[in-house]
Amino acid sequence: MRLTLILPFLLLAPLVITSCTRKEEKKTKGENNRIDSVRDMPILPPALPSFTLLVKKLKPSVVNISTTSVIGDERSFEFPSPHGERGNPFQKLFRGFRQRELGSGFIISEDGYIITNSHVIEKADEIQVTLENEKRYIAKIVGGDSKTDLALLKIDTRDKLTPAMLGNSDKLEIGNWILAIGNPFGLGHTVTAGIVSAKGRILGLGDYDDFIQTDAPINHGNSGGPLFNLEGEVVGVTSTVLTRAQGIGFAVPINFVKQVIEQLRGNGRVERGWLGVVIQDLTPEIAEVMRLPDLEGALVGDVTSGSPADKAGVKKGDVILEFNGQKIKENGELSRGVSTKQPGTEVELKLLRDGMEKTLSVKLGAPSSVSTDMAEVQSIQGKLGLTVKELSLDATNRLRVEEDAGVIVTKVDSGSPGGKAGFQIGDVIIEVNRKRIRTSEEYMSMINLIEKGQTTLFLVKRKDVTLYISMRF
Repeated sequence: MRLTLILPFLLLAPLVITSCTRKEEKKTKGENNRIDSVRDMPILPPALPSFTLLVKKLKPSVVNISTTSVIGDERSFEFPSPHGERGNPFQKLFRGFRQRELGSGFIISEDGYIITNSHVIEKADEIQVTLENEKRYIAKIVGGDSKTDLALLKIDTRDKLTPAMLGNSDKLEIGNWILAIGNPFGLGHTVTAGIVSAKGRILGLGDYDDFIQTDAPINHGNSGGPLFNLEGEVVGVTSTVLTRAQGIGFAVPINFVKQVIEQLRGNGRVERGWLGVVIQDLTPEIAEVMRLPDLEGALVGDVTSGSPADKAGVKKGDVILEFNGQKIKENGELSRGVSTKQPGTEVELKLLRDGMEKTLSVKLGAPSSVSTDMAEVQSIQGKLGLTVKELSLDATNRLRVEEDAGVIVTKVDSGSPGGKAGFQIGDVIIEVNRKRIRTSEEYMSMINLIEKGQTTLFLVKRKDVTLYISMRF
């Protein structure tokens, strides 16, 4: 009886054992497949390179800079006495007060020439340079250029210094590793690393903006220091940071620095050529109307009478495609190209006129007071974020306005005061601060009177509507 009850279970046992064995085999096989797939994965190189040997090689060419300046004499801190006397005792506390600033730089010759930023040393009464070996020297200013924020110093020493090698910033690619060495917050010869985040950044700081952007940490005191590539070559001079952001720093490309420093070393200042044109970026709307093949080039909005460009035959509406063999993709490249040539230099312009390419030879002149005034006005317009030009006959007919109705807005920079205020391309500015505008000269003279923080009122004709737009400068 008992055997009869047990017998069915004995018959089922082999089936249960076989099933469990198969499940274990499948599980083991699956795990082996996963292990094999991991083993077949390629071996990746280390995520980060080691900079140890490179830094040892580069640090001797980097210097820390400390400047001292007197920010006022005794009379600058003259306070009224509560007893009616002029000689307040607190006045003596401020007598001869001295301010210290920090910066960085790098050696470019064995006999002691050093590159740094102009803003690091421009107000200094004394400049002290400290090498990596802690030796200190008093430096003298050879020359400076505030427009590019570059300066050249010189120290006298019998020691043979270690100069940095200057590279080719044109070869930089976004994503390349770079090193910054400098003196942030007085922490001498600090090394930070990052990548090239962008090239050709325009920050609105001047006519010659063309910055390398990097995420390598750059702080107060790094200004004027070198930006190295992994070959140990200087590819940029650290210049500025965005104080409201982290991981965003900017450097002047070394190829542009070389041209400025060459002039500073020769005569202590930079002499820039002058072409005599007012240029602007091409917009899709302008390119469509002018039937241009693309948006590359600098559009000539005006030509100064008697200027080198005028004498060479450049006309309004020309699109400058090349300057001395270098392609011009946007108008800033033309400004920078002209600035690197000295007055009297013969250059070639390739331009597009009415669909036909022309090549003109131009002898650059020296900037005149007229061009300087124009540059100042263009700078103010840039801060407003508006580009304007006089109305053409075609525009007056198309917009149904008087021929001397004002100036037309041809470009509105995104995020600018003008953009935020609501200006649009095609707006005709009729009045500025309740005064009638008939020509671009009248518009520029009114814009030139605007002070920082002032609210300005514009009367604008937009299609069939006239409206007021207010903007704080």
